[in-house]
Amino acid sequence: MSQAVRELEPQSLWNHFSDLNAIPRASKKEERVIAFMQDFGKELGLETLTDEVGNVIIRKPATPGMENRIPIVMQSHLDMVHQKNNDTNFDFDSEGIKMIVKDDWVKAEGTTLGADNGIGVASIMAILKSSDIPHPAIDALFTIDEETGMTGALGLKGGLLNGKILLNLDTEDDDELTIGCAGGRDVTASGKYSPQNCPSNSRSFKLTVSGLNGGHSGMDIHKGLGNANKIMNRLLWSGMENSKIQVAEVDGGGLRNAIPRESVAVFVCNEDECSGMEKMIMRLANQIKAEHKSTDAELMIKLEKADTSESVLPFAFQKQLLGAIYSCPNGIYRMSPEIDDLVQTSNNVARVIIKEGTYTIMCLTRSSVDTEKDDIGAAISGAFASLNAEIEYAGEYPGWAPKPDAAIVKTMADIYEKRFNEKPHVMACHAGLECGILGTNYPEMEMISFGPNIRGAHSPDEKCQISSVQKYWGFLLETLENIPLAD
Repeated sequence: MSQAVRELEPQSLWNHFSDLNAIPRASKKEERVIAFMQDFGKELGLETLTDEVGNVIIRKPATPGMENRIPIVMQSHLDMVHQKNNDTNFDFDSEGIKMIVKDDWVKAEGTTLGADNGIGVASIMAILKSSDIPHPAIDALFTIDEETGMTGALGLKGGLLNGKILLNLDTEDDDELTIGCAGGRDVTASGKYSPQNCPSNSRSFKLTVSGLNGGHSGMDIHKGLGNANKIMNRLLWSGMENSKIQVAEVDGGGLRNAIPRESVAVFVCNEDECSGMEKMIMRLANQIKAEHKSTDAELMIKLEKADTSESVLPFAFQKQLLGAIYSCPNGIYRMSPEIDDLVQTSNNVARVIIKEGTYTIMCLTRSSVDTEKDDIGAAISGAFASLNAEIEYAGEYPGWAPKPDAAIVKTMADIYEKRFNEKPHVMACHAGLECGILGTNYPEMEMISFGPNIRGAHSPDEKCQISSVQKYWGFLLETLENIPLAD
């Protein structure tokens, strides 16, 4: 199946992407892909170095006649989000991604594809290996751990890069030139409780929320997609209020940067109230599915009997905890008042774990305004204040302030308009890109981000458009040939 991908045009790019996708490369588990990139650079006879955190830099001199152009950095991240459908049997630690071609798209079988940011990595590899693509001097920068903290970009020291213009290949719409992005922060609320024995004369039930589309918690946060953790909490709250159910455990969501697609809860109900509870839950489930029919048509909510639970949350504590999760901000917090259609501040309730005396609620907040990022952190803290929860802030990274007058922005906008007979969308985005972080140690470097159409990033529905890759590739090559002259 992956052989069909290798036959796509441009073949060099797709072959490097296929080679890359054969290597497990989860965030914080990049040892194998780091070694792969080191071997790649050395086999080409190019200067290859790895910094102390694991970023790989491969340098390639300018092609003849391009020596007088501004040296550039081409940058993409090596790690990918590992997500799969519940019914997909796949081991990310040992298997390569199984790719398929369907119409104009490349997808994976039940898992994330890794086009984010593997297409960018493969593009750079193709240029490094080429002998006939004109380009200025290149520092190819392959960062690690972009998806779960951007620690690669955070750990890159000043003075390592020679380039004065950075081309970040991590945008997911081929008509966009991104020149700014939001910053982010991980916020975690956690604590302990004293479980109590299951009430006598009760039955255990398992409630499953699945089939949601999920998606990127920055780029897709404005789409109104269902959040499995918030839907589950709504169901449990209603069950508690109407039928006095008591929760035994909840396990929902996954990575912070992915809108949660699935959640599973176990709870108990007094035998005398089971019939009414089941009807109420399914009635509410149908209402929720109707609310999400245009965004999450495959949403499933299933209630079934479960093995007897040994312990449950105390009822009074349960009400506080479910109330806190209900109150926790999720989705858009504020739109930009200055840039049309740009989400300025948001929060993703990414992970909920309640089990055996402990609870953990993991969020990712994003904002292009640091004070609003602080504000939403305070809102989360306030939601859990009655529980005296421990609030931890981590993984913070800065936003990227737009510079619309930068020379590379004008150059690429002009190339795009002449090439495609339309103006590109020059914009900021709500995702976290590494440019803001890299700019702290390279403040004079001009930066821009672009890429082909990628849909469903961070979910098993991820796919990359073949014709868009061809469009993007031609645009990239023309950009390299027209990098401005050095002073």
